[in-house]
Formats: sequence, C-alpha cells, structure tokens
Amino acid sequence: MLILFLQALFIIFILVTLLWVLSVIIKNVSIVDLFWGMGFVIVNAVYFYSSGDFSSRKILVMVLVSLWGLRLFLYLSWRNIGKGEDFRYQEFRREFGVDRYWWFSYFQTFLLQGGLIMLVSLPLLGVNSQTGYDALNWMDYLGILVFIIGFIFEAGGDFQLARFKNNTNNKGKVLNTGFWKYTRHPNYFGDSAVWWSFGIFSIAAGSYWPVIGSIIMTLLIIKVSGVALLEKSLNDTKPQYREYIQKTNSFFPWFPKK
Repeated sequence: MLILFLQALFIIFILVTLLWVLSVIIKNVSIVDLFWGMGFVIVNAVYFYSSGDFSSRKILVMVLVSLWGLRLFLYLSWRNIGKGEDFRYQEFRREFGVDRYWWFSYFQTFLLQGGLIMLVSLPLLGVNSQTGYDALNWMDYLGILVFIIGFIFEAGGDFQLARFKNNTNNKGKVLNTGFWKYTRHPNYFGDSAVWWSFGIFSIAAGSYWPVIGSIIMTLLIIKVSGVALLEKSLNDTKPQYREYIQKTNSFFPWFPKK
C-alpha cells in the first residue's frame, strides 16, 4: 500500500509543480482548480495500473472516478477558461504582494491542493491495494447507489445553476427551484456523497481506515472551501438569501420549511 501511495504522490508532485510554473508564466493561479477533478483520475489510474490485478471492483471504481473527475474538469473548464483569474487568487495577490505571491502560491495553493488530493483519495488506495476481495458484494451495490445519487445531485445542481446564471433576468435573484429547492448546496452535497461512495467501496474491499479521505472531503466542503465560504458571500450580496436560508436545508436535501 505504501509503495502505491508514494508512486502516486511523486506523480502528483511533478504535475502540480509543472502546473505552478505554467501559472507563473500566464499569471493565473485559477488553473489549479481545473486540475482538482483530474488529479483524482490520475491518482486512481496510478493505483489501478500499479496494483497488479484488475478485479471487477477496481474496474468499477476506475470507471466511476473517471466519470466524476472528467465531468468536473469539463464543467470547470467551460465555466472558468477565458474569464481571468478567480477573485480569491486576486485577493491573495493583493494581500501577499505581486512580487511575493508568484512563489508563495506554490506552497499555499499548488502543493496544498496536491496534498489534499492524496489525502482525499485514500479510499481509492484502499480499493486498489486489497486482494482477495474481488467479487462484488452488497456493499458495492450500496456504493453504486450512493454514487448515482451524489452524481445526479452534483451534476444536476451545476447544470441548473449554470442555466440560472445565464439568464440575465435572474441577476440578484436566488435559485430555489429544482435540486436547489431541497438543499442550498446540492452540488456540494452530491460531491460529498460521491466520495462517501468511494469510502463504501474501500470498506467492501476490506480496507477500513482509508474512509478518512471521505471524512476529509466532507469537512473541506462544509467547513472550509465550500458551504461556509459561499454562505458568507451570498449573505453579504443577496438580501433574499436570508429568507432562502429559513426555508431550505443547508446541506442534506429535505422538503422546504413553510
């Protein structure tokens, strides 16, 4: 297991370093966001091809991780390419200084994201490092169900939000229909569910402790870079959002309150 992890770690280190060099050249740190989904696809591919055997579970997880990662990469590419550097990184440039941030971003953003990819992807290591648990069992089918639910919420939520924002009549309004009627963050809930499905697959393979990766992803989404950060921004910019909060669950989908 350790050898598999170190192989993937080395490749991710090389890739985020090259990505950082490119960001310095084009002066745009936002490209690191595009790498997020693909980073997991690459890590899982390393685990898969280096594991030495291709069981039905490993093939299944390979397909699901690739589907999730490629969709996220394509969506973020469509949303971000050609629109300049994200405001978060522009603020970092102002805060740390242009002359300093070009090298500071390597540690603060690129190495950090590479490290998080390795930690969150631990369930994928658990699946690919185990042998003797090749046949699919009831937990695998539970994992498939959880993945489908999560993928539908994440992809569906992103699609509905993109369509809502493309309509100029919705400027300043709050999206409260579709998936967004039942949770204020269907895409984040879906993302978390997807990673819990990978944790379930790891348990099905007989590897329990790598579920830590699913926990880390959920904590990142809720407490750090997802829900908490976005809620603060929307509260400050959209007065209608306060009413939306009173009616709609923050994370787990449920019927709206009257």
